[in-house]
Amino acid sequence: MAIRNLPLGLLVVNRANDRHGELENETAAIAWLFKEREQHMRNLAKDIVDRGEIYEIPLVSPEKEKFIVFDGNRRVTCLKLLDDPRRAPTGELQAFFREQRARWDGPFPKNFQCQIEADRDRIDEILFRRHTGTQNGVGQSTWDDRMKATFVARTGKGSGPSVADEIEKRLSDAHLLPSRRKIPRSTLNRLLSAEPFRNRVGISMKGGRFEFTHDEATSLGALARIANDLASREVVLGHLWDTDGKEAYLNKLENEGILPTPNRAITKDGSAKDAPKIAKAKPTAKAVPAIRSTLIPQKDFGLTWPGRLQRHHQIWEELQFHLDLRKHPNAVSVLLRVLLELALENYIKEGRVSVHDNDKLAMRLEKAGLHLQAAGKIDNKQMEVIRKFKQGDKLVSADTLNRYVHSPNFAPSPEHLMSMWDSLADVIVLCLKI
Repeated sequence: MAIRNLPLGLLVVNRANDRHGELENETAAIAWLFKEREQHMRNLAKDIVDRGEIYEIPLVSPEKEKFIVFDGNRRVTCLKLLDDPRRAPTGELQAFFREQRARWDGPFPKNFQCQIEADRDRIDEILFRRHTGTQNGVGQSTWDDRMKATFVARTGKGSGPSVADEIEKRLSDAHLLPSRRKIPRSTLNRLLSAEPFRNRVGISMKGGRFEFTHDEATSLGALARIANDLASREVVLGHLWDTDGKEAYLNKLENEGILPTPNRAITKDGSAKDAPKIAKAKPTAKAVPAIRSTLIPQKDFGLTWPGRLQRHHQIWEELQFHLDLRKHPNAVSVLLRVLLELALENYIKEGRVSVHDNDKLAMRLEKAGLHLQAAGKIDNKQMEVIRKFKQGDKLVSADTLNRYVHSPNFAPSPEHLMSMWDSLADVIVLCLKI
C-alpha cells in the first residue's frame, strides 16, 4: 500500500464500478451517479465545499498512465465537477457546480491524497470487506443487494463455495494440476464468476453445487488448459478484468477447439451426446401461449453485459422487469424494435457481417441470420422465420414493427407482442452474445 498525492486529472471514475456494472466510459459512469443518486451527489458536493477537503481518501489502481478509482468514485466525481463544472451531465447540474465552486475558499487544489494498490486481488479484498459485510465503513455509501451481486458476479467472491476450489479438487483427482506453480485462485474465480462463463467450459455452480454440464473428460481438458495458462502467467488478472476480456479469452480457447462443444452436453440420463448434430441454440422462450406481465420472460438467458452494450442492457431490463405489457404496449412495441436494431448492429459489427448502408432492417436481419446459420448457431427452421420477416403480410414482420412506430391507427396488442418476441428471441439473444 502507498499513500500519494495524485493530480486530479490522472484519476479516472471507474466505468465498471460495482454500483452499476460495466458502462461504456467515464462520462457514462458520472451520468449514472447523478441519474440514480442526484440528491446524494449534491449533498456530497456541498459537504466537500463546506469542509474544504475529503475525509476518506480514494482507493485507486494504476492503469497505463492514469489511476482507476475503485473506492471513492462519488467523491472523485464531485471533485472533478467542482474543478470543471462543464463536465456535469445537465445544464442545471453545471450551474449547481459553478455555484459550489464559487463557494470554495481559496484556490481549488489540483492534487489529492490517494491510497494506491497495484494488486487487483487486494483491491477486491478491501472492497469485499467494506461493502458486502455488515460493518460498512462510516460515511461511505453502502451497497444494496444488487450492487453486492454485481461485485460477486465480477469477482467471484462471495460467501458460497469457491468455484476455483471445486475445479482444483477435480483437476487434482484427475492428475491434471499444473506441475510447477499454483493456480491463482482469485483469477480463476474472476474468469468463471458467472454461469454463462462456467457453462462455456462445461460446468455449473447453480444452487452452490458443482456439476459438469458437458462430457467430464472434455471439460476437464478445458479446465486443465485454463489452469496452466493462469499458473504460467500467460494469462493474468489484467486480461480478465472485464466482460470483454473474459469473452476474448474464452473465444480464443473455443477457436482452438479446447472448449466442449454443444454435442458433448450431458443429457438428462447423465450421458454425453455423441451424434454430430448442428449446434442448435437452446430455445430461449417457448413459442407457446404463456401468461406473463412483461415482454421478455423473467428467466436467465445466459447473457453477459460488457460496457459497450450499456444501452442494450438498460432496454432489456425495462422489457424484462419494468414495463407491464398490458399497461405499456406502445412503449414495449417501440423498445422491441429498438432492441432488435441495436442487437443486429452489435452482431453485424462484432461478427463482421457484410451489409450495405442502405440495407433495411429486414435485409440486415436476413444477412445476420445467414451468418448465424453458417456458424451453426441456428437451424433451417429458425432461418425460415427470419426470411418471412421480409413479408409484409405476416404478423412477425418488419412491416409490423414499422407500423408499431409510425402508424397512428395500428395499436399493438400484448398477444401480438409476445408472439413477436417468442419468434425472434433466439436470434436477438445470439446477436447480444457475440
